[in-house]
Amino acid sequence: MAYQHGITVLEQATSLTAPIEGDSAIQVVFGTAPINLAEDPYSATNVPIIAYSYAEAVKQLGFSYDFKKYTLCQSIYASFQLYAVAPVIFVNVLDPKKHKKQNAASTVPVENMQATVQVDGILADTVSVKKDTESGTALKVNTDYVTEFDSNGYLVITLTATGAGKDAKSLSVTSTSIDPTAVTAADVVGGYNASTGAETGMELVRQIYPKFGVTPGLLLAPGWSHDPDVGLVLAAKCVEINGVFKCECIVDIDSTTEKGAKVYTEVKAKKEGAGVSSEHAYPLWPCFRVGSYILWASAVAAARTAYLDAANDNVPYLSPSNKTISITGTCLADGTEVVLDQVQANALNGVGVTTAINQNGWRLWGNNTAAYPGSTDPKDRWFCCRRFFSWWGNSFIRTYIQYVDGPVSVQLVENIVDSENIRGNSYVAQNKCAGAHIDFRAEENTATDIISGEVKFHQKLAPFVPAEDITNTLEFDPDMLYASINGGSN
Repeated sequence: MAYQHGITVLEQATSLTAPIEGDSAIQVVFGTAPINLAEDPYSATNVPIIAYSYAEAVKQLGFSYDFKKYTLCQSIYASFQLYAVAPVIFVNVLDPKKHKKQNAASTVPVENMQATVQVDGILADTVSVKKDTESGTALKVNTDYVTEFDSNGYLVITLTATGAGKDAKSLSVTSTSIDPTAVTAADVVGGYNASTGAETGMELVRQIYPKFGVTPGLLLAPGWSHDPDVGLVLAAKCVEINGVFKCECIVDIDSTTEKGAKVYTEVKAKKEGAGVSSEHAYPLWPCFRVGSYILWASAVAAARTAYLDAANDNVPYLSPSNKTISITGTCLADGTEVVLDQVQANALNGVGVTTAINQNGWRLWGNNTAAYPGSTDPKDRWFCCRRFFSWWGNSFIRTYIQYVDGPVSVQLVENIVDSENIRGNSYVAQNKCAGAHIDFRAEENTATDIISGEVKFHQKLAPFVPAEDITNTLEFDPDMLYASINGGSN
């Protein structure tokens, strides 16, 4: 070692670990999209697709305002157009190779070298074009004509100036379209193929973290979750994600004409009949109207919750209840208007269902998860508390995974305890929770545990519960009146 004379400065790595703050309300949405309008229709089925903007979503999935047929478009609209929140992860289950139908040949008039085929869902690669009639000259794509879709989603055929169809008065067109009506609840639920290893539908939740490095925050399937077969699986997928992570789901209570609740007094029975009782589920009724569009409430509520978190440092400590939402009314799935006042909305809250009321603007109204009234445990009853616990646990796992397989030492224990308590104190100082404290307890870490490589911590969390019921007692005070009059006479 060299002879030292003077001052030497060394730097050591910080012993406190900075937490990894994953986005707290990343939506994972399951449903159907007009993928015939997508850039690559045959690569958009049963794969998680992440979008950071409306343009990205439309490019990868297509878009249509026919929200009943194309349910993912409800979340594209709510997330990117109503609230501008991102990212959102979509899983389209409409398979153009499976959910399709053959269109009858049609004769389409040509005007200014263009012909518009007014048929929904056409797959451009299946189009066959002949000049004038079915027995006419077959035209070649990209030689005699090119295709594109207009703003209505209809296929526009443009004849080339030098092609064989340049003087055509009409075109005979045959094609195949995607068929969203062929998609079933079983497709949305999905499954695992043991022979191929392929995962479909909700099984793809497992791929979110390995693919994108983010943990799901909210699972939803607008247009599908009111079906008990879908809603129950959605709630089940909220736990043990990748074996360790948790999240919440936002589900709808059925308001369809066939089987749904048509008045608020029927909602309790529909909720119970659907088996919606998970502490990880946040149920809503009825649907929401935005102008002429009808959306399932879950699409709007999820986007609003994500927006709320994003505006508050991605810490899910606030309830979305009593926050304004961008809707113009509430209705049943068929569009029948539903007008609820606070008393009726409170009745829904009392059975663990959230709704919307017009009170100085339209607002979400309801704090309870589906576990209420069966469970009154604060961490499971209150939606904001349940989300806080799930988020904190996910963040703990992601932050301290680096210590796994390291030496079981005092330094490891102190680093985790110090880092977590500093983090907790920071959130207390920011008024984002009432308290958060972690301990390493000797009685929970026996010699047998330690030599087996097991280290246990005990953490207490106290997220704020919502001030759901504020009471002010008014009393007439004659003494104040007397003092006022008597004082005035002097």
